[in-house]
Amino acid sequence: MMPRKRLGRTDIDISTLGLGTVKFGRNQSLKYPAPFELPSDETLRDLLACARDMGVNLVDTAPAYGYSEERLGELLRKERKNWVISTKVGEEFEADKFSGEGKSYFDYSAKHTRLSVERSMRRLRTDYLDLVLIHSDGNDMEILTQTPVIHTLQQLKQEGWIRAFGISSKTLEGGMLAAELCDTVMLTYNPGHTEEEPVIAKSAQHDTAVLLKKVLASGHICHDASPVQGAAQAFHGANAPEPDPIQGAFDFAYAHAGVTSAIIGTVNLQHLRANLMKALRAQNLA
Repeated sequence: MMPRKRLGRTDIDISTLGLGTVKFGRNQSLKYPAPFELPSDETLRDLLACARDMGVNLVDTAPAYGYSEERLGELLRKERKNWVISTKVGEEFEADKFSGEGKSYFDYSAKHTRLSVERSMRRLRTDYLDLVLIHSDGNDMEILTQTPVIHTLQQLKQEGWIRAFGISSKTLEGGMLAAELCDTVMLTYNPGHTEEEPVIAKSAQHDTAVLLKKVLASGHICHDASPVQGAAQAFHGANAPEPDPIQGAFDFAYAHAGVTSAIIGTVNLQHLRANLMKALRAQNLA
């Protein structure tokens, strides 16, 4: 079973692996290696059941993930209490049904933040949200210091609408500041992207939770295993065996004690089962 850790300073316990759900509701304007069709409800039920049976209780979504929130609201409505739901504010995605493409726009105003949280609760069929992250447009410092979004989320937490808040950051500077201001920081960390690693240590100092995104480099980890191979050679020498890039990515992620949970997304049940076992193995639990 997937172990659990406390979400920073909160009283929320989350599994050390969480299920990302962008592919539950959006297949336009994404950076995955190959196009895909949105999965059926039956497929999603099987994925959620597999994750739940392996001890996963964290599910991550966002308004910018197309229909993900609505689909999760229906799929989880009878077992809401068994899940820790993380969603986001700030980014809106508009799909173009004719061109097959879409575009995002961002709004960090107090009014939009409140409206977004209210809408997410309706879509997810819940009267509270466990975790709300700011969906950064890349200007982390401006968002955190020059918009009212942090203050608004603090108010919503005080009012009981949300239990915790944070940011899905994109810069080292933003992540470092967020470690002081937020309950949670979500950051990119994998063998090919280590620039934000200092945020993990800073978060530990402030008892701030760290969620990892793009652990498998949005699926590209299998297409460019050179960072994993390099790490293996540094440890084993030039005769290092050809590594499993996915196992290597999980080993890399969980080697850092400051990591609370790693978020992975898939709509392939076989891949999910394999990744769950590799995540356990990386934590020396399989």
